[in-house]
Amino acid sequence: MRERHAGADPTSLLPDVDPRRIPRHIAIIMDGNGRWAQERELPRMFGHRNGAVSVRTALETVSTLGVECLTLYSFSLENWKRPEEEVSQLMQLYLTYMDGERASLVEQNIRFRQIGRRDGLPPEALDALDQTLEATAQCTGPTLCLAVNYGSRDEMLHAMRSLAERVRTGEIDPSDIDEAAFEERLFTHGLPELDLLIRTAGERRLSNFLLWQLSYAELYVTPTLWPDFGTDAMLEAVRDYAGRERRFGGLGPADLLPDEGRA
Repeated sequence: MRERHAGADPTSLLPDVDPRRIPRHIAIIMDGNGRWAQERELPRMFGHRNGAVSVRTALETVSTLGVECLTLYSFSLENWKRPEEEVSQLMQLYLTYMDGERASLVEQNIRFRQIGRRDGLPPEALDALDQTLEATAQCTGPTLCLAVNYGSRDEMLHAMRSLAERVRTGEIDPSDIDEAAFEERLFTHGLPELDLLIRTAGERRLSNFLLWQLSYAELYVTPTLWPDFGTDAMLEAVRDYAGRERRFGGLGPADLLPDEGRA
């Protein structure tokens, strides 16, 4: 069993699950904020603000479970196409979260990480980001990773261009390029391998999120809208994951049975 960070106690929340089956890295596509607000005849930003509360709840829950990393799809490259007012409000919400949660992250020993493009983000957003990165740099507990101004295809193109430049300058030979070399140039380098992807609001698409990293991750889709995704919903997702048999392309016990012995 791997060593868990101080404060982790999976059995307090999931006494029926073997702690060894808790995922190391969970990623979430936080969908449904707009629908949540619309159902209540409220502006979309009310959904986003309540979604920020769910972020805090999710982080507290996975931290107790001993999950090493929680990656949240917060703002995609495609989100710039939304109405200008909504984008501006989302950037302001990002600033509010950074400034409001920074001290709490340090207190909880949570290391902060962000993946995605820096260029394009407002200067004040970059300043808030850098302050949070610096404040949590020495934290040794779980990692909260926000994907902001992020797109997976863009990430992979970035990695390929980096490798191509090294080939052009003669630093490496094309035959030296393998999966490890490619992964070293992804934004997620240094994070644990992704185990579980959760998508809320019932949508069944990947939306250009962590396409390389999802190669062998388990997928979990729930109809619950993100602002309603609380502790119980997270525990149900982890319990479902823990009950699965992960094969990584190999054979499972059922495949070793003769045909007449399979259910």
